[in-house]
Amino acid sequence: MYNRVILIGRLVRDPEYRSTPEGITLARMRIAVNRARNRETGESETDFIDLVAWRHQAEFAINYLKKGRLIMAEGRLQVRDWLSPQGERRRAYEVVVDRLMGLERPKEMVEVTDVEPPAEEHADMPARGTAAPVKAATASVSDPFLN
Repeated sequence: MYNRVILIGRLVRDPEYRSTPEGITLARMRIAVNRARNRETGESETDFIDLVAWRHQAEFAINYLKKGRLIMAEGRLQVRDWLSPQGERRRAYEVVVDRLMGLERPKEMVEVTDVEPPAEEHADMPARGTAAPVKAATASVSDPFLN
């Protein structure tokens, strides 16, 4: 038997941090995954799938993943049954994550890294679109490995 799930989708909300009494980190999150388009109507449907990450994967999710971020989650499907306080039987389906990756840069990083540095910091650098000056080779260069 084989139980393996690979999902690519967007986080519906920020991951929720939890900790067990033993101090083990746990993160719960939900992603939205599009299903293939319906041939008759041409519309796609969205499934909302719960994820549970433990330890290092949970810490990664809590520290780096935010609502709307495109992620890839790989793990196994788990079904949990329990009784509600009213005595009703409940069932939850969730993916226990073994591997978690962000598939795109967060918007905050894109905004920060796309800013041009001030011109005075790079006065010795040529302007964009111009060729850098080529220094002439001199014979007086002393290299201890060439002698």
